[in-house]
Amino acid sequence: RMLISWQPTLLKNEWVELRPLEPTDFEALYEVASDPLIWEQHPNPNRYQRPVFQTYFEGAIASKGALLIKDTIGQIIGCSRFYDHDPEKKEVKIGYTFFARSCWGKPYNRNTKALMLDYAFQFVEKVVFEVGAGNIRSQKAMEKLGAVRTGEEMVTYFGETPKLNVLYTIRKPS
Repeated sequence: RMLISWQPTLLKNEWVELRPLEPTDFEALYEVASDPLIWEQHPNPNRYQRPVFQTYFEGAIASKGALLIKDTIGQIIGCSRFYDHDPEKKEVKIGYTFFARSCWGKPYNRNTKALMLDYAFQFVEKVVFEVGAGNIRSQKAMEKLGAVRTGEEMVTYFGETPKLNVLYTIRKPS
């Protein structure tokens, strides 16, 4: 039985660099996350508030799958994570992703997800994304990535109340 690290040391392409999130990244990441417009359509629209973001960050560290996202000049632009790996179903989830508004409409999300999917498909057959039911922007981003809408479910985020999410799936290319 192979031990999988869901926090690869470094994933990199011409747009982004992903590395494991560290406790010392809190201030720099909160600087990005403190923009209320980032969370406007999110199931938890108060995540820009420091105590609410602190809970998100603690969950990220505890997940052992969180990745800090930097651009090519080394600026922190967001965060994402692998979570809920299910060896029986050969699946893992990718989510809790956010980007600085300066990255919206540019290839940062697509390139981040491409690196994470390539990594995940070394170990699993499918990747599931949970997107807030009201988060139309993220749902459209999922569809652009080629993800298939596969259902809805109530999801309880770390330290938060349950919220309705839409599920999207991407299967390993054959």
